[in-house]
Amino acid sequence: MQQSIILKKSQMKKENSQQQNQLDFEPFYEALEDDPKLLDEAIEILLDMVELETNSIKKVALYIKEDSRNLYNEITKLYKSSQNQSNTPSCCGGH
Repeated sequence: MQQSIILKKSQMKKENSQQQNQLDFEPFYEALEDDPKLLDEAIEILLDMVELETNSIKKVALYIKEDSRNLYNEITKLYKSSQNQSNTPSCCGGH
């Protein structure tokens, strides 16, 4: 009797967990697509989450490189451009 109660509770927990994993994220995705401010906020939160974890940063970079080559190319282009600007002597430095 007690074992069947424990099994039922375990099964209920498993079903609740499965229901949570099957949440419909479509409204969330649509909101991000429709509102650039929400998308910016979501990206900022994601970056904050992975900022201090080197492995997470590498995984995100690899995902972008493999899944969205154009975005990856733009990011590397911007990075190289900012590096070139910081290495260029100032024209107004008084030399």
